[in-house]
Amino acid sequence: MAVALEEYKRNRRFENTPEPPPKVEKKSAHRFVVQKHRATRLHYDFRLEMEGVLKSWAVPRGPSLDPADKRLAMQVEDHPVSYFDFEGTIPEGNYGAGSVMVWDVGTWQPLSPVPVNGKYVPGTEKEAAAMLAKGDLKFRLQGKRLKGDFALVHIKARRPGSKGNEWLLIKKHDDAVVEGYDIEQYDSSVLTQRTMTQIGGDQDSAEWKSSRPASRGKVKAAWLSDTLARLDKKKRRMKTGEAVEDTESSKERKPKTAAGPSRAAETTAVRQRGKATSSASSAVLVSPASVSKLEGARKTAMPAAIHPMLATPVEKPFDDPEWLFEIKWDGYRAVAFIEGGKSRLVSRNQNNLTGQYPELQELPTFVKARTAVLDGEVVALDDEGRSSFSLMQQRTGLRSAGRRTAPRADVPIVYYLFDLLYLDGYDLRRVALEDRKAILAKLIVPNPLVRYSDHFPQGMTLFEAAREKGLEGILAKRRSSVYEERRSHDWLKIKITHTVDCVIGGYTDPEGSREYFGSIVLGLYDQKGQLIHVGQAGSGFDHRTLKQMWELFHPRESKRSPFHGEVDALRKVHWVKPDLVAEIRFSEWTHETSEGGPKLRAPVFLRLRDDKDPKDCTLEEQGEG
Repeated sequence: MAVALEEYKRNRRFENTPEPPPKVEKKSAHRFVVQKHRATRLHYDFRLEMEGVLKSWAVPRGPSLDPADKRLAMQVEDHPVSYFDFEGTIPEGNYGAGSVMVWDVGTWQPLSPVPVNGKYVPGTEKEAAAMLAKGDLKFRLQGKRLKGDFALVHIKARRPGSKGNEWLLIKKHDDAVVEGYDIEQYDSSVLTQRTMTQIGGDQDSAEWKSSRPASRGKVKAAWLSDTLARLDKKKRRMKTGEAVEDTESSKERKPKTAAGPSRAAETTAVRQRGKATSSASSAVLVSPASVSKLEGARKTAMPAAIHPMLATPVEKPFDDPEWLFEIKWDGYRAVAFIEGGKSRLVSRNQNNLTGQYPELQELPTFVKARTAVLDGEVVALDDEGRSSFSLMQQRTGLRSAGRRTAPRADVPIVYYLFDLLYLDGYDLRRVALEDRKAILAKLIVPNPLVRYSDHFPQGMTLFEAAREKGLEGILAKRRSSVYEERRSHDWLKIKITHTVDCVIGGYTDPEGSREYFGSIVLGLYDQKGQLIHVGQAGSGFDHRTLKQMWELFHPRESKRSPFHGEVDALRKVHWVKPDLVAEIRFSEWTHETSEGGPKLRAPVFLRLRDDKDPKDCTLEEQGEG
C-alpha cells in the first residue's frame, strides 16, 4: 500500500461504508471532480487526479467563477481515483457520514508558472508537481460547470491550532468569469440529476445503498382549492366562533418556560388585533410596543446578513398539534432586507439577487414596515398556479449540468413569504415561529407579486393534497421553534416523488469505474404514435441490475434511433428496439419546450414492467405534450 492513501485507509472501515477501497493508479488522467458533501457541515470536495490519486481539498463555500471570491480550501487526505464518480450515502458512524453528490466533473490542465506574452500557457506534469509542492498551483478547468483558469495558493493561517493545510481557491480573470456567481443555483448531480435530498433518501441509489433509517398571501389556486376547502372545514370545527380563515386552534398552549408573560397570552393578543395567521383583512403597521411584548423579542440594530434556517429531510408525513405544515415551494430561497424604502434580496449563499428580480424592488410597497428582514421563496408558477423549478430555470437562464441560456424576463415570479426575522427595531429570531408568522400575515398588502405562505394544522391531509396535485412536498415546522441559522430538526421537509412507465429506446456509454452502461434513454409516444424523448435515468441500478439490463440490451441493438427528433445526451447513445418498459420515479416534468419538449426531472429507475405494452406508454396518459 502506497503512503499516499494510508490516511484514507486509516480513517475508514470498508466493511461499513460504500466508499471504494484504496488503490494508487499507475497512470493519471487529467480529470477533476467536485463532490457536494453534506456531512457534519455542508461543503464541497475539490479533487484533481494527479500522481495516481485524487489530490483533495474541502471547500466550505464551494468553488466560484467570480475572481472576487477567494474560497478557503482545506487540504485533506488523498483519495483513490475510483472515488471520482462516488455518489451516495456514507452511513452514520463512519468517517464523513452523510450524502455525497457529484456536483461537477471534467478535465484539468496544469499551467506553466511562467506566462508567455502575459498569458498562461499549458504546463507539464513536472511543473504541476513543483507548483503543488511550492504551494501555488495554477491550472485550467474544462468541466460541465467550472471552466477557465484557477489557482490553489497555500496560505499561513493565523488561527490557533492550525495544521498548515489552509489554501485559497481563486478564479483567474478570463472569459469564463461570472460576477456574483451563486453556487446554490446548481442543486443537482451532473451524473444522475438528483438533488442532495434524493441521494440521501434514495434506498435504490445507483451504485450505493443507503443504510440510514430511512389574492394576497393565500395558496388558493385552482389546483388546491378543493383540498383547502376541506382543510377550512376542519379549521372551523377546531375554531368554534372564530373566523373561517384562521388556521389556529382556539386552545392556547402552555408556555415552554415559566418566566415572564405566557406565550399563549401574547399570541392571543396578536390574533385578536387582526386574526392574522392566515391573512389579515388589511395590512397595518404593527406597533413596536406590541412586538416588544413577545417572548424572545430583542431591541437591536437590523442584522446585516442572515444565513437561512434549513429543514431536515424526513420520509413520512405526520400529524402533531405541536407542529404546523406548509406547502414546499420549489424555487430559489431569498432573504429580503427592507430599509429606507428600498429592498435587498440575498441568496442562501449570501449572493445578491436584487438585480435578478427587478419586480421585487416594489417589495417595500407591499410590506407595511419601516425596516424588516423577511424569509421566503421566489417561485415561477405554471398555468395551474403550481411552483415549477424548471420554469424558474428558464427565468434565470440556468439549466441542468451547468448549461446556460438567455434568461427569460417574461416568466413571471411570485415571492412567497413564510417568516419574519426583524421588524422596526426588534430582532424576532428568538420569538416562536407561530408568533412570527402571525405578525407577518398582518404586514402584507394584497397584491399578486408578494404573498403570505399559509400553514395548516394537519400534515397528513396537506401531504395527500400535495401528492394529488403534483407538488414537490410539504414542510413541517415546530410551532414554538426559534430561527436557527443552520439546518434544524425543528423544521422538516417531506418530499413527494412520482412514477411513470417509459419505453427504453437506448443506453449511453458508462463513465469512470461504472460497467456496462451509463443511463437508459427514455421515451413516451405522442398522439401520432411517435416516440418522444423524455430524458435519461442513470440512477437506481446496482451491479447486478446493470449486468441484467445490458444482457437484455445487447440482442436488441439497432443502428436506427426509435425516437422522433433529436436526443440530447451528454454521452454517446446506443439505440435499442423499443420493446422494454421501465418504471421511473421522478420529481416533476420540466417545461423546456424549446429543447425538445418536456423532460423528467431527477429520474430514477425502479424496475422493468413486463406486464405493460410499450404502446401504452403515452404522453397523453401523463398529461404532457
